[in-house]
Amino acid sequence: MKRVQFERSPIPYLFLLPQVGIIFIFFLWPAAQAVYQSFLLEDAFGLSSQFVWFRNYEDMVLDRDWVKSAVFTVVFSAIVAFGSLGLALLLAVKANEVIRGASTYKTLLIWAYAVAPAVAGLIGHVLFNPLVGDLHFLLNGMGWDFDRGTDGFDAAFMVSLIAIWKQVSVNFIFFLAGLQSIPKSVQEAAVLDCRSPEKRFWTITFPLLAPTTFFLLVINITYAFFETFGIIDVTTRGGPGGATNTLVYKVYKDGFLGADLGGSSAQSVVLLLMVLALTVFQFRFIERKVHY
Repeated sequence: MKRVQFERSPIPYLFLLPQVGIIFIFFLWPAAQAVYQSFLLEDAFGLSSQFVWFRNYEDMVLDRDWVKSAVFTVVFSAIVAFGSLGLALLLAVKANEVIRGASTYKTLLIWAYAVAPAVAGLIGHVLFNPLVGDLHFLLNGMGWDFDRGTDGFDAAFMVSLIAIWKQVSVNFIFFLAGLQSIPKSVQEAAVLDCRSPEKRFWTITFPLLAPTTFFLLVINITYAFFETFGIIDVTTRGGPGGATNTLVYKVYKDGFLGADLGGSSAQSVVLLLMVLALTVFQFRFIERKVHY
């Protein structure tokens, strides 16, 4: 057989060049700079720097505020991820059963997706305001002495609730699409084999949603780690007493407000490694139980 070799055109590489340039300029280069600065000790004005090896990392691990922020970030991310996934799944199942006014019902649930995290934080800030906040009055009327300004648990509850509400809509979209993609024949066979709706959901429907659930789990954990920055900045600014300080917000406070560029760079590198390790764990162990 005669071997045919096509000419290589540079046009595909030219189309890829803008995207590669964006990735290099806005992702790879800042990441390399952060790794380099994490080994430096710089003055507040950036006029001089000293190579200190792993001193910034040692100071970070021994810092009680950083350990407190790390623990809160893990707990907060778990609550936001699983809380938003559970609520979105419940709403998607109910919306999938609606016959009349289904489009209106679904549109109302999706609206929150268009709200930016900072705007969601502003809405929550007003709703929990001790002077005009309806949710503040509701919680106090139920016997809860709610005070987000001085009580760390109350502030954490507020930011968690706002973050869950913000993320429910996007989870709802994917879960609803997954439910509607299940073949009618499978649903009818499941009704014949199992009379209990709850058992039918957990044994038939939910396993079929495993790929969607796994994808949303990765997305939601990333959202809780990074994209909730705007919510915390608008509502609590990490307070009271650092009770709602996530790792990404502590990087911002130490780097931009405290002018500790070396320390904040070390924190950002460790945060990146934490998220990377968590993502590898999800794909290495959790994805094994997902059937496509």
